[in-house]
Amino acid sequence: MMSRRTGPGMPGQFGPELRECPGCGLLQAVPALDPGVTAVCPRCHTTLHRHTGQTLDAAFALTLAALVLLIVMAASTLMTVATVGIVHHADLLSGPEELVRRDMPSLAFVVVFVTLIAPLCKLGGTLYVLGSLRRRDPPHHLRPIFVLVERLRPWSMIEVFVFGVFVAYVKLGDLVQINLGVGVFALLALTSVMVWADGSLDREAVWARIGRTDQRLFADGLGTGFGFAGATGCEVCGLVSLRRAEPADCPRCDAVLHRRKPDSVARTWALVIAAAVLYIPANLYPVLTVMQLGSGAPSTILGGVEELIASRMYPLAALVFFASIAVPMLKLLGLSFMLITIQTGRSAWLRDRTRLYHIVRWIGRWSMIDIFMESLLGALVRFGTVVTIQPGMGAVAFCGVVILTMFAAETFDPRLMWDAAAQRAPAAIPFGVPQVGSD
Repeated sequence: MMSRRTGPGMPGQFGPELRECPGCGLLQAVPALDPGVTAVCPRCHTTLHRHTGQTLDAAFALTLAALVLLIVMAASTLMTVATVGIVHHADLLSGPEELVRRDMPSLAFVVVFVTLIAPLCKLGGTLYVLGSLRRRDPPHHLRPIFVLVERLRPWSMIEVFVFGVFVAYVKLGDLVQINLGVGVFALLALTSVMVWADGSLDREAVWARIGRTDQRLFADGLGTGFGFAGATGCEVCGLVSLRRAEPADCPRCDAVLHRRKPDSVARTWALVIAAAVLYIPANLYPVLTVMQLGSGAPSTILGGVEELIASRMYPLAALVFFASIAVPMLKLLGLSFMLITIQTGRSAWLRDRTRLYHIVRWIGRWSMIDIFMESLLGALVRFGTVVTIQPGMGAVAFCGVVILTMFAAETFDPRLMWDAAAQRAPAAIPFGVPQVGSD
């Protein structure tokens, strides 16, 4: 285990504990960490634990501020557009309402879920858990609530929504007169505070307060008779436990323990193939139709990029191309490549493949920029024969690609790449000598 310092040193808080690396499956002892120190796997360089150095009270205050800003943003106008004496206002729900009018209720639900429901549940759940931890004996029901909070993290897309609003604002500049509302400024503040709150929350500290610490598997006990046999890391809270029977539950968060994610390869292949099938209509069918003075034509994703280039909006064209074309392709090719290496037992580039997995998992949600932009444009630009923008069915297929690839990244188990390589060429697997340092 390696550690690197990310902030000023303070007395350590957490004792030594056995952890299973979620990237390569290596069982290793994580020593007590000083605040601002990050524990990193020596074999694949996956982060095992980052001691933020912030108190839970600080995380509580930031989460409360974020919740207030979310309510303000949801209740305020984001943008106002006007042309030929007609004025339209758009708030957070205007885009989904327009999608419902266009017979796209499924797409409307997705937009509402990732911009309002998931952030609200995530912030509310975190606030409730942190507030309840102030009690001497935290209630048992905090465990499923915090598990839900952790599962909602990738689906809370406020920071992605900011970019969608920005793209819509730039594209509307040439069509109508546009003014920003209070909601946009609340959205910018909300994004900053949410990123700050996520970075300050020490999830290991939360689990240490919620869980029963007497059932931990500490590094000090490794030589007392039970060793590593049956040791399994929890995919939810990270606690390593001894499985006495199958199936077994994690003693800290009550999640079902698995040595590896069940049917990971088959399930991931199914999701990748389904996403690849949807990727074809997502690029062939129009995502937007712009009608101006009675003339216009449907526009695909690639067509929209070409229009931005023709308008010399090169940075915006690059952003849309990267988020809507390059990222989905990277996810599909990256996941397919990693699945093939598992089935062929390849031992080359294991660290690079593990790093690729983390990139694919993190980057997938950013493709929603195009969806957010299209829903806002459809809600704002409704001026009859003067100018009207209508979302197309290609947006529904594209949203399906984004969701399926996100599920595929969650279903994929990168530890299987190391397992397959170890079975075929054990000598080729780097181990990494445990060490402690700072940089």
